[in-house]
Amino acid sequence: MEKLKQFWILVVDVWQKGLFETSFGRIFVALSIILLALLVRNLFVKLIIGWFHRLAKKTKTRFDDDALAVLERPMAFIPLVVGIYLAVDYLALSGGLKIFADRLVRSLIVLVIFWAFRNMVVPLSTILRQLERYFTASMVDWLIKAIKVALIFIGVATVLEIWGIRIGPIIAGLGLFGVAVALGAQDLFKNLISGILIIAEKRFNPGDWIKVDGEVEGTVEDIGFRSTLIRQFDKAPVYVPNAKLSDNSLVNYSKMSHRRIYWVIGVEYRTTVDQLRQIRDGIEDYIRDCDAFDTSSAVPTFVRIDRFSDSSIDILIYCFTRTTLWGEWLAIKESLAYEIKRIVEEAGTAFAFPSQSLYVEGLPSDMPEVMVPAGQTTKPASA
Repeated sequence: MEKLKQFWILVVDVWQKGLFETSFGRIFVALSIILLALLVRNLFVKLIIGWFHRLAKKTKTRFDDDALAVLERPMAFIPLVVGIYLAVDYLALSGGLKIFADRLVRSLIVLVIFWAFRNMVVPLSTILRQLERYFTASMVDWLIKAIKVALIFIGVATVLEIWGIRIGPIIAGLGLFGVAVALGAQDLFKNLISGILIIAEKRFNPGDWIKVDGEVEGTVEDIGFRSTLIRQFDKAPVYVPNAKLSDNSLVNYSKMSHRRIYWVIGVEYRTTVDQLRQIRDGIEDYIRDCDAFDTSSAVPTFVRIDRFSDSSIDILIYCFTRTTLWGEWLAIKESLAYEIKRIVEEAGTAFAFPSQSLYVEGLPSDMPEVMVPAGQTTKPASA
């Protein structure tokens, strides 16, 4: 019986000393507090955050709805942080464990704060978008990205300071290390600077159709820090280093004021002068009367008899459409083609096609006679 009492005393001693001089009873209670915090978290999300959402829907502005949407996850983490704080406080730790637990709780608080700040950059970017009156949309996008990176950096630096890691010497060390890295990362910095110059010069923006000879042609989707994503017309993505887009000549088709139609059509040599005038005047009248074409002094418009080619009389058609959209431009070209064919046919002539004529002055004397079927006569060999 005495042995059982000693064993019970041993069990009580183990229970009270527990882990790290903390009784198992307190540890189980602390874990229960954390589990309760997880349950409260779900209720907090459904009740409190749901109530905020209902209030936001009653307002006319869209900002509060967007803000709640990005703050929901950081806010849902708050009950868990409170639960961890209460559990640590209940454990009544001492020494190094107390310092560790205190730093852990502080780090979690910093995490929630900067998590919320970073997410709020998205709805607040609508205010920054007003800067597009002075800067390009891509430059504003870069500014938003830079703010996010800065908040992450500050948050990480704050957590490191909490854990006793001085950020100043680290930055100084990185500065010396950066000199060595810069020698091997010249292309990276060159592309970064080139990207800034592209945005500052407003060479192109996302959505523009550009062409760089020998490199790529397509639609700009994103201008990154190192490269630009361009979607080719076959829908294949191409990542082009910014340096190539900055150093090479680049055509931005999206900034065209008009689209040009430059044709040379040929009619037969049997076409008379009156027919040529009728065709020329008919095409010019159609272009000047059609609202799809810009015939003002801002752009040149020409319909002229251009030259005598090998097998045709060429008519030059040089004009500009008001639209710059490729699909609409194709439709206008199609209508113009129909009208030109109609005008040429009404004039009583036809389009020419490449041909050659061979004239033979004489045949060798030893050539065999050509057999002519009965009822047919021969013609001079001239063609």
